[in-house]
Amino acid sequence: MKAIVTPGPRPIADPGALIAVEAPEPALGPRDLLVEIKAVALNPVDFKVRLSRTPGDGAPAILGYDAAGVVTAVGPEVSLFKAGDEVFYAGQINRPGSNAERQAVDERIVGPKPRSLSFTEAAALPLTSLTAWELLFDRMRADADEDETLLIVGGAGGVGSALIQIARATTRLRVVATASRPETRDWSLGLGAHAVIDHSGPLDEALAAAGERAPKYVAALTQTPRHFEALTRAVAPQGMIGIIDAVPPGPFDALRSKSVGLALESMFTRSVQGTPDMIRQHRILKEVAALVDAGRIRTTLTGELGPMSAESLVEGHRRLESGTTVGKLALTGF
Repeated sequence: MKAIVTPGPRPIADPGALIAVEAPEPALGPRDLLVEIKAVALNPVDFKVRLSRTPGDGAPAILGYDAAGVVTAVGPEVSLFKAGDEVFYAGQINRPGSNAERQAVDERIVGPKPRSLSFTEAAALPLTSLTAWELLFDRMRADADEDETLLIVGGAGGVGSALIQIARATTRLRVVATASRPETRDWSLGLGAHAVIDHSGPLDEALAAAGERAPKYVAALTQTPRHFEALTRAVAPQGMIGIIDAVPPGPFDALRSKSVGLALESMFTRSVQGTPDMIRQHRILKEVAALVDAGRIRTTLTGELGPMSAESLVEGHRRLESGTTVGKLALTGF
């Protein structure tokens, strides 16, 4: 089958950073689905893994996580899907990825594709929606009925775009997002943020200047080491700070004095560790699809790069590495 692979850590300007190859057909495990890839979306993890992964067996690695497609075959123990079902998912970081014609993926981390979306629109949602949902409810343990504030650092990024919508659709939380450009501010407000503050300076000062109360929940999605001291000052006593990017070295004493919890989220934990609750990702994606089809969440797709090729994938990685993208980029299948 056709696939795009990385032979090892190389800058995106290197002509060999991503190359087209003929790859072996995926082998199905007992609970695996074989999916014909119709569309993929890109996330920062794509280029971060490209820059760090050295294939252990010397073979090039197929990257790619967000995907939407059609089930063509199932393993002997599959019970959630059948051939012909349209699905979307974020994949598993330690298995061959979605930058290929076909992919084997465990049914427990797959959801039914929203009926109201195209494959490219659907592919933009899984990884960011799973990360946002797990961060808010599984890690920070937010109560949907609380009259509290959620601060989202980086509202226009992929996870921020999903988290704004999920929080508005499923909770009573006041959602305050951060942004620094007119287009990212407008994007965050358009997704449902109650307010947007500028993250160019100290965030505690920006919150105070906007007249916002101390947030009980802080979703630290980007540049956390830079913002961390301000966030420790900003967070409410007995609140939670949830982090998805680099963990800062401290200081943590300010958190202890306010009994603030610190939670770390990795969307790949359940699948890589094979946790007993791995099927929760299937359930989250099923709920996200229902919210989309009910008109309460919309796709965060903002750009389509055409059919899958080494050239189009390189362009996607290049744009992501620029750090200026808003929402998500997607490609159709080969």
